[in-house]
Amino acid sequence: MVTGILIYKNYQAFLDTPLNIEKAVHFTVESGMTFTDINTELTTLGLTDDPVFFEILARYSDKTNKIKSGEYLLPPGLKPETLLDMLVSGKVIQYSFTLLEGWSISQLLKAIHATDLLVHTLNSKTSDQLMAELGYAEKEAEGLFFPDTYHFPKGTTDKAFLQRAYQRLHDVLAEEWTMRAENLPYQSAYEALIMASIIEKETGLPSERGAIAGVFVRRLKRNMRLQTDPTVIYAMGKQFAGNIRKQDLDIDSPYNTYRYKGLPPTPIALAGREAIHAALHPEAGKSLYFVAKGDGSHHFSENLQAHNRAVAKYQLNKNK
Repeated sequence: MVTGILIYKNYQAFLDTPLNIEKAVHFTVESGMTFTDINTELTTLGLTDDPVFFEILARYSDKTNKIKSGEYLLPPGLKPETLLDMLVSGKVIQYSFTLLEGWSISQLLKAIHATDLLVHTLNSKTSDQLMAELGYAEKEAEGLFFPDTYHFPKGTTDKAFLQRAYQRLHDVLAEEWTMRAENLPYQSAYEALIMASIIEKETGLPSERGAIAGVFVRRLKRNMRLQTDPTVIYAMGKQFAGNIRKQDLDIDSPYNTYRYKGLPPTPIALAGREAIHAALHPEAGKSLYFVAKGDGSHHFSENLQAHNRAVAKYQLNKNK
């Protein structure tokens, strides 16, 4: 009887005593580990002094088979019951990685390959190989991943990460497409995404997205060339050295909107929700031209004569 009371008191003391954690500890439950494996690891690391009581706690509460794998952050002051609840909850450490608006697919993949937060499994060298490896039918990967900050646990693969960003893009695009304005010059949501990518690259000020979208939409409706520099820069690829020369505007590429009418064949960059929304809700007006003022904003004009005057004011005079 006395022994039983003593054991009970020791067990209660075990429950009330924080684990041996002076500063936060990363503790990983590997996939396939049994409760015995986990208990042994906790003891080996010196986090608990009594594996027998911890096993009694787990078995009494029927949680030995409910622990989820992953990486956990154990803070100082953590008591055994709270630790067990944490391991059962699956609230593992979340890492984050951001895809930026305006990134090309090559910039995206470079960033993915450079991070050590993801497990690298992809071996694709070309866009169509990437899409095939991800399990998608599209041949072109450009613009098909949503720019955002994503949170994920340790062990997430680059493939799973990109599949998530791909699905997020299609969810956002579908949502925005259902709420689009009337009488837009797009045959599909994909064409709207192409336009959004151009808006993303052209816009220095978020407040101007709608106005720039309005210019491009009006030009499409009038069968005018878009004549947007970012598409020429995209067409130039690695040949672009920081400035567009007059001869560059004659590059024979379907992405050269100075030479060919309509939209380019694919997006030219990652477009965020705001750019997608602007493409589907262009601002009303009469402007058909715009020129950068040098401060991130643009001057908008309704006709070529006014536009030429604005170019002289904001571009030519600036370069003298």
